[in-house]
Amino acid sequence: MTNFTKFDTECQVIIKSARIIVKHLNIKVKGRVQGVGFRYSALHAARSYGICGFVRNEADGSVYIEAEAEQIKLDLFLDWCRRSPGHSRVDNVQQTESNIQGFGDFRVLH
Repeated sequence: MTNFTKFDTECQVIIKSARIIVKHLNIKVKGRVQGVGFRYSALHAARSYGICGFVRNEADGSVYIEAEAEQIKLDLFLDWCRRSPGHSRVDNVQQTESNIQGFGDFRVLH
């Protein structure tokens, strides 16, 4: 059995115990995605998929997300983003891979 310190976060514990391959995506969601609860819906979706990272509004009206998880979880989350959840209208979802940041949870940034 693996011993974890009190400083290990939930996501880090999962990564350490399963030896999974985690990827990092930078995601930009364009459309009517501000002022409609998209960020908080993304928070709940990301947590339900076991994704770590953050979501924030951008000055250009888009939403920016950094997400880390196994590829299959990221694919599910991207599908969720494209479905225009709630009162949002998603016109475009762009993604690029980046370096792992080691996020410990998923948060809404202001």
